[in-house]
Amino acid sequence: MRHLVNKSKLGRTKSHREAMLRNQITSLILYGKIETTLAKARFLRSNVEKLITRAKIEDTIHNRRIARKVIQNKDALNKLFKEIGPKFKNRNGGYTRIIKTGFRKGDDAPMAVIEILSE
Repeated sequence: MRHLVNKSKLGRTKSHREAMLRNQITSLILYGKIETTLAKARFLRSNVEKLITRAKIEDTIHNRRIARKVIQNKDALNKLFKEIGPKFKNRNGGYTRIIKTGFRKGDDAPMAVIEILSE
């Protein structure tokens, strides 16, 4: 039975999944949008939105340390707290958009672009 099991494993070990998630979150913050598979984009969305919510509330040391556990790039962390967080001050969630882009040529995996909204 799958009681209280709601996280997608994406066919990876825990350490690989966490490293992949960190890299994708950092790239999404730095570049504004990335192209990935649909499953990874949906997995990424919930994690990114939690970080943006934390960044828009207040730029404190506590919030930065929590975000630093995931975002290990100093430039991406500063961009999150100085640009992205304040931009969504008056918005109650829904900071990202997922757009389906078709299927990958090699294995026919559904692809999508995930982007941070410009408000």
